[in-house]
Amino acid sequence: MITYVFDGSFEGLLTAIFEFYEYKPKAVKLVWDRHYQPSMLEEPHTVTSDPTKADRVWKGLKKKISPEWLFNFYRTYLSEDPVIFQHLFEFARYVFDNPQGAENNFGNPHVMAVSKMNRMVGREKHRFTAFIRFQQTADGIYYAPAEPDFNILPLISSFFKKRFADQKWVIYDVKRKYGLYYNLNTVEIISYEFIQNVDTSKTLLPANMLDEKEELADVLWKDYYKSTNIPARKNMKLHIQYLPKRYWKYLNEKHEKN
Repeated sequence: MITYVFDGSFEGLLTAIFEFYEYKPKAVKLVWDRHYQPSMLEEPHTVTSDPTKADRVWKGLKKKISPEWLFNFYRTYLSEDPVIFQHLFEFARYVFDNPQGAENNFGNPHVMAVSKMNRMVGREKHRFTAFIRFQQTADGIYYAPAEPDFNILPLISSFFKKRFADQKWVIYDVKRKYGLYYNLNTVEIISYEFIQNVDTSKTLLPANMLDEKEELADVLWKDYYKSTNIPARKNMKLHIQYLPKRYWKYLNEKHEKN
């Protein structure tokens, strides 16, 4: 078995698949370079991301699997799970080496693993479209921090662009140190330098950075939240099932209870 070390990018993953067929090793262990530990007993192959090779593999997958599965493949990659990267690699090999429709064989462990992780990433994306809370800054930009388990910002970009098309906003992934900025026309990827005056470890912006009406909006939202709750029907077990505690720090209606 030969170890393929790649940079963790989607382009790198597709390049690794291309180079498997190019060099034809018996078996490949795919490793993200940030997790790679050299061994004296192996000679790794470093995969250098190549857009031409990656594009050929992507076009090949388009011919072999449905558009839905093509999207699932990409969404599963966004899990950033090192084990799943191996499953994606083997999944691609499996569909390339078998007749059309192989991706629907859930008896295959790689198909099953990709399908399961795809659902998990999908649930995380759905939760963040519901749980994102914006704070209006003094310069009129709405800011929301987030710390998702998976790299779901590429999946929620179009949703927030359509939902808040008339206001500038920033959604910042504090775990991955990048964010999305909507300027009323397009959504741009931004780095930490763009919001360097913001302490991204905090879920609330300091008062001097907020719009003067933000405090009132916060109070009104908490009052609305309290008024819609019926104490007699309180079911914390069910509540936590649909709203896990790890999201509470981003919800202003929960701050008084933390």
